[in-house]
Amino acid sequence: MTEDSLRSVAVERTATGHFTATNARGGTISFATEGAEFTPVELLLAAIGGCTAVDVDVATARHAEADRFLVTVTGHKVSDEQGNRMTDLAVTFSVAFPDGEEADRARAILPRAVKASHDRLCTVSRTVEIGTPVTATIQEP
Repeated sequence: MTEDSLRSVAVERTATGHFTATNARGGTISFATEGAEFTPVELLLAAIGGCTAVDVDVATARHAEADRFLVTVTGHKVSDEQGNRMTDLAVTFSVAFPDGEEADRARAILPRAVKASHDRLCTVSRTVEIGTPVTATIQEP
C-alpha cells in the first residue's frame, strides 16, 4: 500500500447523536442518529449511489448532457443472528437525454456504463459486494 492509496475521514461528536465527518481536504458533512440529517446508513446508500452516478455521468456526459439524471438506492435494514446490516441493496438509474445524435450515443452507452460501474469501477459498491475486514481499535488520548 502507498500513501497515494490511503483515504481517511475523521468523525467528531458534536452533540448527543450528532457528528461531523471531515476529509483530508477539509470538506465536512454532518450526520445524526435522528432528525432531518442523514443517518450513517443513509450515508452508505448515498455513497453507493454517488460513486456509481459519477462513473456513469463521466461516460455519458462526454456525448450529451442529461435532461434528467436520478439514481435511487434502496435496501432493507435488518437485525438477525448476524447483527445489524443492510440487505437487498438496489441501485436504480433514471436518466433521460434530449433528442439528437449525440444524445443517441449517450443513450446507447448508458447500459454499458452502468454495468462497468457496477462490475469494476465503483469503489464503494465493489467494497460492499466483495467485502473487506474492518478493524476497530482504541487509541489512548
